[in-house]
Amino acid sequence: MTKLYAIGLTILGCYVFSGCGSKSIATTSVIQSQTNEVKIKKPSIVAKLKENAHLPVKARIALYYKFKEENLGLYDFGNETELSLYGYSFLWGNNLIDAIAIFELVISEFPNSANAYDSMGEAYLQAKDNVKALQFYEKALLMNPDNFHAEDVIEQIKFPTKKPLTQQEKFSKVYTKNDYKADLDQLGQKLLAIHPHALKFITKDQFWKNIESKKSLITEKTTYAEFAWHCNAIIASIGCSHTASSTMQNAYHEFSILPIEKSFPLQVRWINKQLFVVNPLNNADKVKVKDEILSINGIETAKLISDIYEHIVAQANIQTYKTHHFNTYFAALIPYALGLPNSFEIVVKGNNGSIKLQKAQEVARELYDPAINSCLKDLCLENLDGKTAILTISSFNYYEWDSYPVFKTFIDSSMNVINNKKIKNLIIDVRYNRGGSQYPSIYLLQHLIDKPFTYYSKAKFEGKTDIMYGEDIIYPIENRFKGKVYFLIDGNGHSTTGHFMSLVKAHNLGTIIGEELGSNQFCTAGQTLCRLNNTKLVISVANNTHISTATKLPDEIGIIPNIFVTQSIDDYLNKVDAVKNYTLNLMGK
Repeated sequence: MTKLYAIGLTILGCYVFSGCGSKSIATTSVIQSQTNEVKIKKPSIVAKLKENAHLPVKARIALYYKFKEENLGLYDFGNETELSLYGYSFLWGNNLIDAIAIFELVISEFPNSANAYDSMGEAYLQAKDNVKALQFYEKALLMNPDNFHAEDVIEQIKFPTKKPLTQQEKFSKVYTKNDYKADLDQLGQKLLAIHPHALKFITKDQFWKNIESKKSLITEKTTYAEFAWHCNAIIASIGCSHTASSTMQNAYHEFSILPIEKSFPLQVRWINKQLFVVNPLNNADKVKVKDEILSINGIETAKLISDIYEHIVAQANIQTYKTHHFNTYFAALIPYALGLPNSFEIVVKGNNGSIKLQKAQEVARELYDPAINSCLKDLCLENLDGKTAILTISSFNYYEWDSYPVFKTFIDSSMNVINNKKIKNLIIDVRYNRGGSQYPSIYLLQHLIDKPFTYYSKAKFEGKTDIMYGEDIIYPIENRFKGKVYFLIDGNGHSTTGHFMSLVKAHNLGTIIGEELGSNQFCTAGQTLCRLNNTKLVISVANNTHISTATKLPDEIGIIPNIFVTQSIDDYLNKVDAVKNYTLNLMGK
């Protein structure tokens, strides 16, 4: 299994991934905390190794031991994750010689780490040396018997002809009632053990009552797909983000395993508590665009959507986020909520009787609203009339060990253009921004805030030994924007976007327009992947805490705009960006 963005650690039968900006700067710095405690941050020894990239790997490792012997107090030698990530940088680049050498160093320095042996196993597996790969994976599994990845790889090596279940087989497979119930108990235990705020929005008593309620729905005919749907409701009940049933390959597991013919055969959109047809697909002879669906298979749409929302994970159970999630994955969510029927009948407003739909021939979904199409990239700058500019930031997924320089260069060049052209009005569009690293979020704020500020009030995660970037005092950029700023937000705004907009709100940096943001200042982040023992359903659980300094804002709702603007069905169908148009008209007045 390829480990993405950060190193996967194996604990409690789970994979642990860092996230939400959980790594600190690898340079020497003086950090001042909010309590005025001054602390010298040691430079990372990995940064020193990177400075000597021109040396052969054996020479770099010799340098490591030399510095450890002669300068132990000057460098940070205790960060296993960072050293492992250094090894993975070579593995991802298919430089297996350097990767294996660095992983040998990791094992030598951290001999009690099961993850170190797992990483070496992965390197030898990529090198097609199954004998050594098996040796290291078996060692990793011995040290951590719950390492389900190592267990799978070992089985693949030993039994190469054994075929895993296909998606269709997994979808319809039936396990025993006892297997399902045991896995539901395990799911509850994992959520409470790993998630740092699993009981923030629900009592422990109600949480376990929910699990018992799902157990009562299990029958001798319950399929894996139906069980996964029950698990989603348990996960969603805690009301915290970064937690879902998933696989590494698919962002939404139940969507990925649903057969096409069982998906809902219309493209629909839930707008202002009405469900509209926006593309009839292969049912154009039965329904038309803008038809309002009143019920599906005898269930009123409002009740159906309410049930679906109980299965969608959202920070603080924010409804706007659930709406956007539904409008992306409706083709799967509707069938699951209806019990995975073989056919669909709808009642349309203005028509007599029900309409039986033809089965789907393709899986319908829509990742982006076609009305919001001015910028086709995550980052872009539009200069409208010489006085107004639009800065689109659709992602903060620019990490300091990866692509952060791309974001920084974009902001620098954009601010130079904005200031040189004496732009007076700046629209910052963060709609569809689902978060990422704190680095780009902070850097953008440095161009907007006119005084020193602190980004995080709390940042806590396993392995954290130092004050991280954002807990220290951040200073404004001299070339910052000094005109009027307008922020466009929507329910998609997630994770780090909540941090960013919470500080925009707290520092009163401009006028916020749109709908309630899908997140807020309170972020549970990171990711621990766990697998249930019997059904092998994989779940990802948030494992760390990041809270911005906008702590006076309520945790129970998303960031609220100064001006609410919602999109109508006509705006959607005519590709009219109602939020942006309102903002431009407001500036015109």
